[in-house]
Amino acid sequence: MSAVKLYAKKSLGQNFLINPRIVEKIVEAAAVSAEDTVLEVGPGTGNLTRALAATGARVIAVEKDRRVIEDLQAEFSAAQIEIIEGDILEFDPAANGLQDGGYKIVANLPYYITSHFLRTVFEKWPRPSLMILMVQKEVARRITAKPPRMNLLALSVQYYADPKIIAPVRAGNFRPMPNVDSAIISLRPKAERLKPAEEEMLFKLLRAGFSGKRKQLVNNLAKNFGMMKDDLPKLFAETGLKPDIRAENLSLSQWMELSKHIKK
Repeated sequence: MSAVKLYAKKSLGQNFLINPRIVEKIVEAAAVSAEDTVLEVGPGTGNLTRALAATGARVIAVEKDRRVIEDLQAEFSAAQIEIIEGDILEFDPAANGLQDGGYKIVANLPYYITSHFLRTVFEKWPRPSLMILMVQKEVARRITAKPPRMNLLALSVQYYADPKIIAPVRAGNFRPMPNVDSAIISLRPKAERLKPAEEEMLFKLLRAGFSGKRKQLVNNLAKNFGMMKDDLPKLFAETGLKPDIRAENLSLSQWMELSKHIKK
């Protein structure tokens, strides 16, 4: 069936992917098979949904734009394809049969929900086995950053998953054409996490560490973490950190080690 006809709504951050080769690359990166359950975010005109449906996988596609719901439901009437009208940020995965480690997320995400969506999935949802997402190229770079270019987003995502950039995608592959290029990223969620109290401590430490841009970590922690500045050099020495180090220079493992020593 031909693609659903739709003009993009700016309020929904819609930029429709029109290049079938990019669609194929997304499905290939997700390694979707007939045995999989896939959650798609924002099917829109249905280009990616068609490619996912062709694999034989069970597909749950959540679409906020009610203008296309009827057409999508009419086209994807096969038993394994379910079109749900709703906001993905309010979606209940457990109520729709999605279990820990038992589904994949594949999405051309509206740019403006990227951070909120990732936080919702990592903090509230059953763990997906794999996420393949289209995001802004700059956001993909931030997520996959390494020292000395670490940032709060990178550390937050890398705590929950192993991120990887699959391929850059130029703006001309979308209609309407966005002002920035995009990238396909892979996020493979980690099965193991810290205990709740330790996790809370780690993220409190991260927020304090990045509270002042381009400032030495010792100053940020003294000001925003309730620690005495005179105590920090000794603590840094115990964890192998230089006294003048900045937050962007620490890897996730170093932050976790620092958090462990502070807890003690």
